[in-house]
Amino acid sequence: MINFLKEFISNHPFKRITYAEYMEVALYHPEYGYYMREKEKIGRKGDFITSSNISDFYGKSIAKWYYKQMNKLKLAPAICEIGAGTGRFAKAFIDEWNHLSSVPIRYYILEASPYHRKVQQKVLHFNDYVKQIEGLDEINPFEGLIFSNELFDALPVHVIENHNGQLMELMIGLNNDQLVEIAVPLENEKIMTFIKSSGLKLNNKQRIEIPLLMEEVISNIANALTKGLVLTVDYGYTNEEWQELGRRDGSLRGYYQHQQFNHVLMHPGEMDITSHVHFDSLIRIGNQLGLAFQQKWRQDEFLLTTGLLDELQNHYDPDPFSEVSKRNRAIRSLIMPSSISGSFHVILQKKGIE
Repeated sequence: MINFLKEFISNHPFKRITYAEYMEVALYHPEYGYYMREKEKIGRKGDFITSSNISDFYGKSIAKWYYKQMNKLKLAPAICEIGAGTGRFAKAFIDEWNHLSSVPIRYYILEASPYHRKVQQKVLHFNDYVKQIEGLDEINPFEGLIFSNELFDALPVHVIENHNGQLMELMIGLNNDQLVEIAVPLENEKIMTFIKSSGLKLNNKQRIEIPLLMEEVISNIANALTKGLVLTVDYGYTNEEWQELGRRDGSLRGYYQHQQFNHVLMHPGEMDITSHVHFDSLIRIGNQLGLAFQQKWRQDEFLLTTGLLDELQNHYDPDPFSEVSKRNRAIRSLIMPSSISGSFHVILQKKGIE
């Protein structure tokens, strides 16, 4: 991967590439990209962990929530999960749905990673109701729930910085055959438009990531959905939170063997790279494209509304390795504000529902 990147940069007319181009190669290159490689990425043997891999109660809780929403709003028994990873969430959701309803759920999975598609085929039983799809156009028009967990944080982003009132875009070039950061005056009109439309204000020396692909992803969702809900789970900041002193260095991070790296030019192709989501922009763009914003929760708060607390068994079991103790620890890890759920938020949008 590193030699490919060096050649890619050397062949560029300006001998430099944007962070978005770097991430596109490092994460999504068909042969070398992190998400494309035959490698375990989620869980103890991977580089990071997600809520759905902590406990099956996560998928079961979302299933219970949507079952209630479906009956309340007269929605279709259908879900499309974008970026389903190992398929563990899907299996938990389907198992709980089958327990709740005699009407089967139509479950569509849109997954870019060939490795994860193979893993999903081992976890799930694909049939006329449970299918993998290549794009949202395959199910357009769609009625039901569109769900994603940590989708937007993995989008390639541009990186800009305020240098005494002048906005600079941070590029990646080569110096002594090493990947280095290069600051050049911002010329990308789309980035300027995003900043102006979002209302973002950058302090001096503050850097921030600009997710130009966000609008394309939201547009694809809005075009496919005719009636239903969009439930987005991710970590991110509001415009007000971006102004806090601790955000001045941006949020671009790498995760390699469960260690966090602020320098994302290390281990290209072997390291997950993420940035925090612009929540206000996600909501604003959604509203513009017909996805009406309904509510935003912290993940632990949302899971409490699904009744997850009721799943806790109150009796004491002195054996920490018993199934009851394991079950209760898993549930607590999802609903405690100090756990992983405290870092995630849930955004609900709707379309075609009065």
